Order: sequence, then structure tokens, then C-alpha cells
Amino acid sequence: MEFVLRRSYRGPLKAVIVDWAGTVIDYGSLGPVAAFMEVFSRKNVPITMDEAREPMGVHKKDHIRRITEMVSVRKRWVEVYRRYPSDEDIEQLYRDIVPVQVECLAQHSDLIPGALEAFRAFRARGLKIGSTTGYTHEMMEAATAKARERGFQPDTTISADQVPAGRPAPWMCFQVAMDLQTYPMEAIVKVGDTVPDIEEGLNAAMWTVGLVKTGNEMGLSQAEVEALPPDLREEKLRRGRERLRQAGAHCVIDGIGDLPPLLDEISSCLARGERP
Repeated sequence: MEFVLRRSYRGPLKAVIVDWAGTVIDYGSLGPVAAFMEVFSRKNVPITMDEAREPMGVHKKDHIRRITEMVSVRKRWVEVYRRYPSDEDIEQLYRDIVPVQVECLAQHSDLIPGALEAFRAFRARGLKIGSTTGYTHEMMEAATAKARERGFQPDTTISADQVPAGRPAPWMCFQVAMDLQTYPMEAIVKVGDTVPDIEEGLNAAMWTVGLVKTGNEMGLSQAEVEALPPDLREEKLRRGRERLRQAGAHCVIDGIGDLPPLLDEISSCLARGERP
């Protein structure tokens, strides 16, 4: 036999899974950076904003570990402690960051412009809304409460500490799908602003969309983005788009407000029998 038949889903989109910081709240994803810089400063090992941002999107303990593995950070650590960071150091940094991150989240919890309108458009399409995050469940309590006050409440939120492993593993997305009682995975769109977001969505076999302007790739507040010279702003956006495309994103848009029209294109792909 030279050919075999293959099942092809041609039904509608059923759900959207969103990230939080840089996607839904906290334009520029500034809260996590401030928290990481603060806890390392308390250890007399200051880190730069770029170092704090590099592992963005993964579980916060994994994020700390990856920072401590950077050559530049290890060098500074050795200058202070005469040894490399240990597992015990990582555990202590993680314990330290929890209250700091909760406080930072409370200060960086405004919805990104266009987010609320996008969610209303998702609801109008009959889509369910789930969310995943590199934050822990404890950290997310403040953020979800603030978002609820502002009119956004997803059907379910899964944090990195509620599954066997956070991004880039697909487990949070699978748990969201189970909570929403929604399948197949190609009927769901995942959207986020970091490379681990993209990897998470692809590993879960979903349509995966990257956000560049409002999130970690730009790493600037809305006012800072708007204040950039046009040529510099476009160059930074170009580099961010390329980075997320190289990670495998099916599409890259500026912000969550650009997602609703894109859903029509994804729906057309499904109708043709295409898969992510």
C-alpha cells in the first residue's frame, strides 16, 4: 500500500489560551524584571535588565537557575561568595522572590490596551478562554483579582507550579484543555510574548501566535515604545518578530488586540484541513 488515509479536523476554533505578563497585563512585562533584579541585588550580585529578561516565560525557579548559569552572573557571584551558586542558593532566591513578585504584580497589573476588547471578541465567537503562566499559583492570586476587577476573567488559569513542568513543556496547555473540556488541540490557539510561550504552544500541537510590541521582546512600557524614534522602534520590532518566527510561531502580531482578525485566517486553515 502506497497511501494511507489520515484523519483531518475541519471544525471550528474552540478556545484561546493566553499568557499573562506582556500579553494580557503589564505592558512591556516589567514586573518580572523588577522582581529578579531586586532579589539578586539583595544578594549583592546585581544583574542587568537584559540578564533578567533572557529566560522570561519559564517557571520562576527555572528562571532563577538560568540566570545563575549565565557566565557574567556566575563571575559576579564568585567575586562576592568565592564559589559558584549552589542549589541551596537557588532555593533561597526562589523563596525570596515570591513576596517580591507578588508586590511587583500588584503594581504591574493593568490590562494592556486592546486586551478587554479582544476578549469580548473571543466571547462573541463562542470561544472558551484559558491562560497559562510562568508565575506560581500564589503569585497569580493578586494578578487574577486585579484583572477580574477590570473585567477580564478567563475560564481557567494554570500556573507553572500546578503541573509536572512549566514551559516549554506542554502540560499547562493540556491541563487548560482538560479544564475547558476542549479538543482537539488544533482547535485551540495559544498566544504569548516569549520564546518559551511559542515552544509551549508548538509542543502542545496548537496554533501558536507571538506578540512582539507589548511584551518581553520590546521590554518597554507603552510610553517608552511611543517615545522611540520611528526607525529605532521599527528595527526593535523587526528583531522581535524575527526571534519569535525563528522559534516557530505560526504568526507574529503586535498585541493581543490584533488577534481577533487573525482567527479568521486560522479558521480558514482548519477548513482546508491544515494542521499546526
